[in-house]
Amino acid sequence: MKFYKSKEWMDLRLDALKRDNYECQLCKAAGRYHKAENVHHIKEVKTHPHLSLTLNNLQCLCIKCHNEVHDRLELTRKNKYANDERW
Repeated sequence: MKFYKSKEWMDLRLDALKRDNYECQLCKAAGRYHKAENVHHIKEVKTHPHLSLTLNNLQCLCIKCHNEVHDRLELTRKNKYANDERW
């Protein structure tokens, strides 16, 4: 998506990471530490484009937590062996 390569997004993404000390905010809330690799839109860009460049709509997350927020882990688990023959 072109938006995620824009200078405005890259600058704001860096601001969010600095604000959150490069820490996953969900891990931190659970008493754990993990480096944040993703900056997540709390209200998604697709449904709330007017909030896409709003710092308060961003949350720094590790890859695992970001996948959990988007329910991607369940799909990965279900499809893990979809194309592999199991004995």
